[in-house]
Amino acid sequence: MRAFEPDSSIVSDIIPSPNYGERSKARQPDMIVLHYTGMPDVEGALARLCTAGTDVSAHYVVLEDGRIVQCVPETRRAWHAGVSSWAGEDDINSCSIGIEIINRGHDWGYPEYPLRQIAAVIALCRGIMLRRKVPAHRVLGHSDVAPARKKDPGEKFPWHSLANSGVGHWVTPAPVVRGETLMLGTISDEVLSLQQALARYGYGVPLTGKYDAATMEVVTAFQRHFRPARLDGVADHSTLSTLQALLASLPAEGTTVASK
Repeated sequence: MRAFEPDSSIVSDIIPSPNYGERSKARQPDMIVLHYTGMPDVEGALARLCTAGTDVSAHYVVLEDGRIVQCVPETRRAWHAGVSSWAGEDDINSCSIGIEIINRGHDWGYPEYPLRQIAAVIALCRGIMLRRKVPAHRVLGHSDVAPARKKDPGEKFPWHSLANSGVGHWVTPAPVVRGETLMLGTISDEVLSLQQALARYGYGVPLTGKYDAATMEVVTAFQRHFRPARLDGVADHSTLSTLQALLASLPAEGTTVASK
């Protein structure tokens, strides 16, 4: 007998995790956070997610062959995001569905994502978006909500392919060209405008007018998701133009008002 019934008809197996709780204030999830497992093998990743005492879990795990394992019911608060924030919320676990994608990650060679695995991620996300009324711009990576700590799912993750299927927010990145840049140590009104634009999109960034280490980490996370051709944490014309295009293409209710 199953520990619980799967929330999706495309779930292949249920491996229940004891690592979950109740969503704060009965919060209904309206965000999806995508991760990679960042471990050498499937068995180790599933063991970590489903063993008491590890204090980590996810609602779903997508294997390289496209099979999907559910570990926590969608109604429960899985422990996948850690210290994180988005659009002014800092309890991301309470407002999101967490999906772990089997991939060794940056510490173990960081392979490409197989096409059938990505197809499964798309199908799973589309179902969640429909059930939970998740807007496309709230399908995010772990590095978006925790830019100082995380790199996953990484620059090889094909966000554009997901967006072509209605999953996630995407614009064609502006080309990388020579020109003026904002970089570590710069103090200016232009830096403040950049920080305000990143905050309007949802990133947790200090509004100081100084291009400090925290701002550089957020810019790098932005590039990893939306402009992966160059990951240097420097706000060049390509980065700034891509950010403005994303903001312009958000639905009216999709922007977050930045405040100090």
